[in-house]
Amino acid sequence: MNPILRAALLALCVATAAPVALAAEFTVTPVRIFMTPRDRAVAVTITNDSSDEIVMQAELYSWKQSPDGVDQLELTDDVVLSPPILKVPGKSRQVVRLARLTPPPAGQEQTYRLIVREVPEAKPQDKLSVQLALAFSLPVFITPPGAKRSLACEIQRSAPDAVLATCENAGRAYAQVRTFELQGGNSEKLAARENGGYILPGVKRSFELKRAAGKIPGGAVTLQVALDDGTTQSFEGKLLE
Repeated sequence: MNPILRAALLALCVATAAPVALAAEFTVTPVRIFMTPRDRAVAVTITNDSSDEIVMQAELYSWKQSPDGVDQLELTDDVVLSPPILKVPGKSRQVVRLARLTPPPAGQEQTYRLIVREVPEAKPQDKLSVQLALAFSLPVFITPPGAKRSLACEIQRSAPDAVLATCENAGRAYAQVRTFELQGGNSEKLAARENGGYILPGVKRSFELKRAAGKIPGGAVTLQVALDDGTTQSFEGKLLE
């Protein structure tokens, strides 16, 4: 993954085809924030690549997932942001610091989302234009030493041309799936999915893989799960006809 998240607002049109006021272009780095319980603070840099000043607001949310993998965000003061609102002049950069004042609970990884929003400029707008602002959600992980993911996946047919991969993370740290590939005999590619997602500790999520054309044959199959650290895990299964 590119270490820099580049923000460029795409034009969105309302039903009346009104012009759109484009937001300034900026970058945020890093795109994922990793801390250990011993880290007192970490920095996030916002770079304004445009010539105009931008105003940004940062908020931190605790990030959990329901047992079936739905994200649940709630504002938290576990970690202090400094500053929470910042003005970034054109062609310059500003730093937001995340600082934890108390030690996190021992044992399991703590997960958060840092939401960085662009605040629309406080100036009159043309009546025919629409002011749009960007918001980015950056994952924050506070991981104790030795905490690791523990992923297990099962496969079942969901349609003649599709299977459902259900993966559970029984570990103490997140898992992030990049891609899935279902293989038959002789490593023949039967179906694939190019986007996965996060599976937080204690969570089970399901992902559908579809075959480009035709039915997926029954029999012994292997699910190849590519993860964000560059490793791949394999899970054996059997599909009914």
